[in-house]
Amino acid sequence: MQSVLSPIDVQRVRQDFPILDQMVNGKPLVYLDNAATNQKPVSVLNALSHYYEHDNANIHRGIHTLAERATHDFELTRQKVQSFLNAQHVEEVIFTYGTTDGINLVAQTYGRKFLNEGDEIIISTLEHHSNIVPWQMLCEEKGCVLNVIPIDDNGDLLIDEYEKMLSERTKFVSVVHVSNALGTINPVKTIVDLAHRVGAVVLIDGAQASSHITLDVQALDCDFYVFSAHKLYGPTGMGVLYGKKALLDAMPPYRGGGEMIKEVTFEKTTYNELPYKFEAGTPNIADVIAVRTAIEYMESLGKENMAAYEGELLDYASAQLSDMPGLRIVGQAKEKISVVSFVLDGIHHQDTGVILDQMGIAVRTGHHCTQPLMRRLGIAGTTRASFAVYNTKEEIDRLVAGIRRVQNMMA
Repeated sequence: MQSVLSPIDVQRVRQDFPILDQMVNGKPLVYLDNAATNQKPVSVLNALSHYYEHDNANIHRGIHTLAERATHDFELTRQKVQSFLNAQHVEEVIFTYGTTDGINLVAQTYGRKFLNEGDEIIISTLEHHSNIVPWQMLCEEKGCVLNVIPIDDNGDLLIDEYEKMLSERTKFVSVVHVSNALGTINPVKTIVDLAHRVGAVVLIDGAQASSHITLDVQALDCDFYVFSAHKLYGPTGMGVLYGKKALLDAMPPYRGGGEMIKEVTFEKTTYNELPYKFEAGTPNIADVIAVRTAIEYMESLGKENMAAYEGELLDYASAQLSDMPGLRIVGQAKEKISVVSFVLDGIHHQDTGVILDQMGIAVRTGHHCTQPLMRRLGIAGTTRASFAVYNTKEEIDRLVAGIRRVQNMMA
């Protein structure tokens, strides 16, 4: 039996986000920078405050009540993330400081141990710098070769070209699930399956996908999956690395000290078991605890309901902007999340962003940490409007009116 989607009551949802109820430059705030970070509901803010007001203590090693409560709540989040990803084992969930940290962890542990000179690593043209630079650093150190999957002019990966690149020399593939710059949803299941045929290991960067797409790492069969909490209504400075247990067991620790040890002598250190082997030092305890609340908030709305509503916003914005003279939408992939990037004829994207900000409209401008992608598209950057479950069609109308004002002012 198919589930029936429940419509999102956006005005009710907006009441959960107090930051939206403010004036910016004398205008009501229109926050359309959700691909950079989205806002936090009251329940997440309360979870952060509750920890510091009632349970503030270091975790795992304390025997007093506050430490036990903090440890309990911390590990409950690990169980919640396991369910969120449909991971097979709870110890496959490693807490990191964000997507970038997770990618670096894999590159510097799995990559250093298992990749050798002449081995090939594949990324794509759509990658964020965080999924380019760590692999370049590894290639410089180990003598590996970095190959790049091309895209077409719409921003879709050329999967046929990717398949041609795969060979017995391909040892690792690291690809974004959803493009932060264009909103393209990549066919990651196909990418994983093709890579596994040649024995390659696959990491998926899920920073932009985590709040928009229902995730199932077992069905996807990826070897690693990374995401950041602040892009799914949670706090900053906290993220997740999922890895298959056998791979994580085989990888050396990333950082030394604190929770990642089992026993230390001056002669030798014995490392802790999973997941603690990769969680050195005091973690972001309050932020980890608040992530569980963020996931529960999305569950209360229904991720499918959120995706359907955000799809309506994307369709509405795309239709409105497509009709505007002098505006070109950059990125027309077959499947997209709620991101619209655009350029205005004869107008620099930074000028667009500054003028829109004067009208209380927050968008992102620039290369979006995807300079190679911008070069492929032949542009310096774009203006990017990205939508979340609390945005409205009326806010899109204000964006359209704001763009017209930009064009009039800069004509």
